[in-house]
Amino acid sequence: MKRAGLVRLSPHRLPLRGRLTLVTTAVFAVLGCGLLLLNWLSSRQLLEAYRDLVVPAAVTSEAGTGEAGTPAQGSGAARAEGAGPPEAPGSTDAAAVDAAHNFDDFQNSVLDGLLLRSLLMLVAFTVLAAVLAWWAGRRSLRRLSQVTAAAQRISTGNTLDERLGLTGPHDEVRELGDTFDAMLDRLDRSFTAQRRFTAHASHELRTPLTLQRTALEIPLAQGRVPADLKPAVQRALDANARTERLIAALLTLARGGTETSVPQPADLADAARDALADLAEEARAAGIRVTGTPEPAPVAGDPALIRQIALNLLANAVRHNHRDGTASVVTGTTDAAAYIEVANTGPVLAPDEIPALFEAFHRGQEHRGNGAGLGLAVVRTITVTHRGRVAAVPRAGGGLTVRVELPCRSGEFGG
Repeated sequence: MKRAGLVRLSPHRLPLRGRLTLVTTAVFAVLGCGLLLLNWLSSRQLLEAYRDLVVPAAVTSEAGTGEAGTPAQGSGAARAEGAGPPEAPGSTDAAAVDAAHNFDDFQNSVLDGLLLRSLLMLVAFTVLAAVLAWWAGRRSLRRLSQVTAAAQRISTGNTLDERLGLTGPHDEVRELGDTFDAMLDRLDRSFTAQRRFTAHASHELRTPLTLQRTALEIPLAQGRVPADLKPAVQRALDANARTERLIAALLTLARGGTETSVPQPADLADAARDALADLAEEARAAGIRVTGTPEPAPVAGDPALIRQIALNLLANAVRHNHRDGTASVVTGTTDAAAYIEVANTGPVLAPDEIPALFEAFHRGQEHRGNGAGLGLAVVRTITVTHRGRVAAVPRAGGGLTVRVELPCRSGEFGG
């Protein structure tokens, strides 16, 4: 238990501001102790230097003239003039000893008082230094905290339009902020160019695919295709349809990664009902029983993209299932969010497989159907663009439960 407490109190676990305060205070305390010691030694040396001046003066004032051979023991004329009897040598020694003792007491009192007051002042100024170091560290690192907060917001979002724009002195923190803004500019241009290319390429591919489908459907409908070629023509039409669905998914993915400029009212319940209607025939053909209890779940955003959330979730639940399986869709609201939750039976999934399901073109190890592996990737992209969150949990008996939460529409349900 003691070791655990020491680990928690380790300076390496302190924030940067705490470490700077600790180091600054320690340096101040060490230098203050050194200055106090030098001041005490200097004061003692000065007092000792003046001992020879103070002690003889005290002795002279008490004992008059001094030892043998001095004027106090001078000629008989001096004694004849009525000078008193000479002092005994013992009285002079006693006065000198008393003066020395008095000086020692004075010196010790001065040095002790100086030491005590210096220690008190050192403690007070050390505490003041710690407070000032904490305040200065907080002030200096405030802009660094802005960089960290912006990086966290951008890492959890899907847009790169936020910039720091740090002000203040041109120091290392300002240089870091400018470098971070420049990096965001490059990333934003790169992602924008990538989305624009995907959207343009997908759009340009639609025209030739439509012409190909028309060229195959007309002779097939008119009965001008020989019987032995009909299977090949039908396979070509199926491939054409899969390609069109892939292009539509890519367009949705590219569009979903773009910030919605003017949010519009939408409801996840309406999107769920539309998805149930669109996939009813496919679910019957696959032998999947689909149930739904859509409750009002008002949100704000792009209605077409929000419908894609429900459609892709339910399509994923139908296509990644087994025959005679089930799928369910539920919508509703919590205190601050509207949600749609889709659960389905299917293959058993390990928790570490869940993140890969949201990657583009990932279709799972037991994929069945004609999906392109973009369904959950599109869901995640649209959800993040609408400032929401998506979570998936494997079911114990097999299958998956996916829940998408979006902010409630302003003015309703406390949003």
